[in-house]
Amino acid sequence: MNTHDFNTDELLKKLSDAALGDFFESEVPLPAFHDYITGMCRDQNETREHVIKRSGINRTYGHQLFNGTRKPSRDKVIQLAFGFGLDVAQTQQLLKAAQESPLYPRIKRDAAILYCIMHRLDFSKTQKLLGRFHLQTLGG
Repeated sequence: MNTHDFNTDELLKKLSDAALGDFFESEVPLPAFHDYITGMCRDQNETREHVIKRSGINRTYGHQLFNGTRKPSRDKVIQLAFGFGLDVAQTQQLLKAAQESPLYPRIKRDAAILYCIMHRLDFSKTQKLLGRFHLQTLGG
């Protein structure tokens, strides 16, 4: 997805060098999450229906996410990452686009999810792995 992205250090430098109002005006806002995921479908030549099905999200709820009538929880964003088949960096970017916290390997559940993403496990296998380690399943 073609987004104008600054790293944190660059943003902090801009913030320290500018008045707060000027900083706010100069920043390119993040696209709405539903626009972001719709663009991902377009970029990957993927259908919403397939992404929703592979993500394990209820069909109606999934379409509400794509239409912008629902804001996803962090778990739903992670589920969409599985639906899109994203790698770790892409998943972290998707979480950022949703304004959710990134996956952090020091947290056991996050580490397990990261492991599943790194090893290209699908959503169903991820749920089983989380259950095997007595960790809360995604969306559950």
